Amino acid sequence: MNFSIKANGKLLLTAEYFVMDGATALAIPTRFGQQLSAKDADKAGILQWQSFDSDGQIWFEGNFKLADFSISDTAQEQLKIAENLQKLLLAARSLNPDFLLSEKGLKVETRLDFPRNWGLGSSSTLVYMVSEWAKVDPYELLSLSFKGSGYDIAAATAEGPILFRRFNGIPQSEPCNFDPPFKNQLYFVYLNQKQDSREALVHYLVTPPDERTASMQRITQITFNIAQYTQTLEQFNELIREHEELVQAVLNKPRAYEIYFEDFWGEIKSLGAWGGDFVLSSSDESEEKTRQYFVERGFETVIPYEEMILGQAVPQSNLRVSS
Repeated sequence: MNFSIKANGKLLLTAEYFVMDGATALAIPTRFGQQLSAKDADKAGILQWQSFDSDGQIWFEGNFKLADFSISDTAQEQLKIAENLQKLLLAARSLNPDFLLSEKGLKVETRLDFPRNWGLGSSSTLVYMVSEWAKVDPYELLSLSFKGSGYDIAAATAEGPILFRRFNGIPQSEPCNFDPPFKNQLYFVYLNQKQDSREALVHYLVTPPDERTASMQRITQITFNIAQYTQTLEQFNELIREHEELVQAVLNKPRAYEIYFEDFWGEIKSLGAWGGDFVLSSSDESEEKTRQYFVERGFETVIPYEEMILGQAVPQSNLRVSS
């Protein structure tokens, strides 16, 4: 067997949390992703797995018996990772009973293009790649394994920005013509800490449903306004500020702007789970001055928008929303 595939990483620009309740979200695939390759190996009946980080160092190594994906010859400190991977492989076989039913041995390698703590989708890219390998529906596999809205699965193969929503629980995505004229004034800033999106979602879901859905239509409208109609940085700043306030009202948590950047001259928007990973910043100052501001405060990973996003503008989406 020889199998190789690559999947894009992802960032969620709008509708974090609310996308689970059906709000339309703006998401982008990133230039950074993950690769998976599989080939025949000598150990009969054994799946040997190695995962490499962006520096080429092994961060996980474990073995599984192909008959039932039971874990074998895996270090104690890596058992939790092995158990999560085992869950994914078992879910894939439940959807395709013929998946990896072989007496031959296999060796799998995964390689990240980005640091593991960036939160660009080390899990979601893996789900998509395993789904392709097993020839099963990636959204079904996600539902049986790591859960989530599925926007990251849609981004895994997208060629540019997408609009994503769950309609009656069914994931839908379409290309989006998000190519703002002020894109050279947008930056992604890493907050130096990894945020567990599944854990963060729990805090959102304990909020009464009526409080969540009250803001959902406006969140969706903001998504469409940003994606399709915003032409100036000033308009963009107003929309992301309102978006932050709507999410803040539900989460009852301080904005990243309030915690770290109250003296920043532009706007700051959290992306995905609040409290970690990346934020999106807008700045009408030079890149040098903008970068200097963040570096002086200990945030050294500052990536211009065009260096992060994958793809160019595409035809306008057919998705519409009432005002």
